[in-house]
Amino acid sequence: MATVIKDVTDDGYDPLAANDADKGDFMENDDYRPSPDEPFMNSRQQGYFRDKLIRWKSAILLDAADTLSHLQIDSLREADVTDRASSETDWSIELRTRDRQRKLVAKIDAALRRLDEGEYGYCEVSGEPISLGRLEARPIATMTVEAQERHERHEKISRED
Repeated sequence: MATVIKDVTDDGYDPLAANDADKGDFMENDDYRPSPDEPFMNSRQQGYFRDKLIRWKSAILLDAADTLSHLQIDSLREADVTDRASSETDWSIELRTRDRQRKLVAKIDAALRRLDEGEYGYCEVSGEPISLGRLEARPIATMTVEAQERHERHEKISRED
């Protein structure tokens, strides 16, 4: 099972150790929430978002490993054609969900790289800080709400043409 997880991450990341990951270095208090009153993306905020991203990635990878083990153990054995079709549909939906989560893991990895490079929390379009509320709700955000809305309007116009 661990090999599958390692293959999924492709970076040597161990999701089982994610809950222990450098906790003492940046999380002095589990109740900490970033505040607009402190300097933007200070080391404490960076640690907070790094921990949040690592935990999210860990949960996704553990769910993926669980799905894989169920696929290997619970092969489709239903004798009835209707039951078998229903099971195949359920597994198809589950696999599509896992594929979306695989893409999400790539976005989480990109956010972690931006943290390492000192670019996390800043809009890739305008360079302005992304609000802490937005980062709290969507820690993989790469644009401010305003830049994202402009991008989506432009995308909608492009599709209509």
